Amino acid sequence: MKIILSRKGFDSSCGGVPSPILPDGTLYSLPIPSQDSPITYDELRLGKGRLGPLVEALTNHRVRRGHGAHLDPDLRPSAYPRLPGWRPLFGQDGTAQAHLENEGVDVGDLFLFFGWFRQTERTEQGFRFMRGAPDLHVLFGWLQIGAVVSLDDSRSELPSWARYHPHVHGDSEGNNTLYVARRRLDLDGSRQGAAGGGVFRSYNQRLCLTARGQTRTRWRLPGWFFPADGRRPLTYHRNRERWRRTEDHTLLRSVPRGQEFVLDTDDYPEAVAWARNLIMSVD
Repeated sequence: MKIILSRKGFDSSCGGVPSPILPDGTLYSLPIPSQDSPITYDELRLGKGRLGPLVEALTNHRVRRGHGAHLDPDLRPSAYPRLPGWRPLFGQDGTAQAHLENEGVDVGDLFLFFGWFRQTERTEQGFRFMRGAPDLHVLFGWLQIGAVVSLDDSRSELPSWARYHPHVHGDSEGNNTLYVARRRLDLDGSRQGAAGGGVFRSYNQRLCLTARGQTRTRWRLPGWFFPADGRRPLTYHRNRERWRRTEDHTLLRSVPRGQEFVLDTDDYPEAVAWARNLIMSVD
């Protein structure tokens, strides 16, 4: 089994600001802007309201509510009107998809999605980022692969409930692929009481990758993450100078670019229980 740490949502080049940790602790990964997407920010739901006003407030109106939103990964059932049969979806293409293929990512493997987040507060003028709040890399959702669909081959066979997805529309870099979530989480042949894809409802320190007091790319990971004894490191992190082990945890200087970082649980069997416990205890 592979576990993929997948970087998604607004970043410095797409969107230009972090995704928000809302005052009630809700994590909301902001989909990046996309001219090709048939879905706008104002069509996406945020509780009983719309996402558009929040995006405009946090970006100082650089991203407008009427702009197209690349809703990917699409993990939140309430985010958009759904047709019967809907399941969480994630699309990938180009070099990043080639990396997933080269690493043998397939049915049964697990994406853990993370992104750039910062705490927000609500004022009379609307939401804003809290002054002095740290920039963090935070896990916000998961998807266990139930099916892999090549969109380069044919899109006509897609079920109607999946045809809204942004990877079905517009141009791609080739190797365009859609990952469909399992209906229920199933790790090591043991079905869990969680959906095959979803979001962590609120911020918790266990979801934070960034080490306390460090820049967001400096991660504090469980001790077993250290690539010792011939175990293959997390992909894109083969430079051993990026890793440092302490008595009870591992520190990683994560790469500033890249989307899909793959960990093989044959080398790191502890990762399965770690992922399971995150999903079961913090969802």
